[in-house]
Amino acid sequence: MGLLTGKTALITGAARGIGKALALKFAEEGANIAFTDLVIDELGKQTEEEIAAKGVKAKGYASNAANFAETEQVVNQVKSDFGSIDILVNNAGITKDGLMLRMTEAQWDAVIAVNLKSAFNFIHACTPIMMRQRGGSIINMASVVGVHGNAGQCNYAASKAGLIALAKSIAQEMGSRGVRANAIAPGFIDTAMTQALPDEIRKEWINKIPLRRGGTVEDIANVATFLASDLSSYVTGQVIQVDGGMNM
Repeated sequence: MGLLTGKTALITGAARGIGKALALKFAEEGANIAFTDLVIDELGKQTEEEIAAKGVKAKGYASNAANFAETEQVVNQVKSDFGSIDILVNNAGITKDGLMLRMTEAQWDAVIAVNLKSAFNFIHACTPIMMRQRGGSIINMASVVGVHGNAGQCNYAASKAGLIALAKSIAQEMGSRGVRANAIAPGFIDTAMTQALPDEIRKEWINKIPLRRGGTVEDIANVATFLASDLSSYVTGQVIQVDGGMNM
C-alpha cells in the first residue's frame, strides 16, 4: 500500500517538468492521476502512458487553466471519470521576465492569469467536491521569489506570492471541512531551463546554497507527496521552501 493508494490527484500543467515528476511520484504511491496541459500532444500522451505504467489510472486533459469556464468543465469531467478529487496541485505556470520599466501590460496579465488566476479557477471548482468528501489536500506550487522577490520578475514574484496567500486563506476557510491547503516554494532546481544557464551563473547560485547543489524535481515531488498524504494531516496554511537552505 502506497501513501496515496485510493486517492485521485488532479495536477495542472503536468505534461512535463515538475508537474510530471509529481504525477509520477504520486502514481508510485498509488494515486490515480488526472493532469492538465494547454494541449495533450504526443508528449502529453507519452506522460499519460508513463503514469499508467505505474499501475494506476491516468488521463490527460487539454485545458487552458486560466479560463474559468474551461476549468469548470474539466473538473466536472475528472470527477465523472475518476469518482473523486482528493488532491489538487496548482502547478501550471509561465514566465515573461523583464524589468518593471520595460514590462508590458500583456506580460503582466499573461503571468498573473496563468500562474494565479488558474489556481483560483481550480480551487473554486474543486473545493465543493472536497467539502462533500469531508477531506482534501490543495498544494500551490509557488517559488522562493514569491517569498523574497526578485529583480526582473515582478510579475512572476507577485503571482507566486499570491499563490502563498491564497493557500493560507483557503486553509482558514476550508479547515473546518477537512480540506487542507499549503504551498511549496522551490529554489534553484536543476531543470532543462537552469541547466542551460552559463556555468558561472550556476556556480554563483550554488555557492549561495548551504547544501551546495541545485535541487531536483524529485526533491519537490517528495515534499508534495508528504503534503498530499495523511502524513501531513495536521499541516495546513504553510509554505515550505525547498531550496537547500538558500533563503533561511
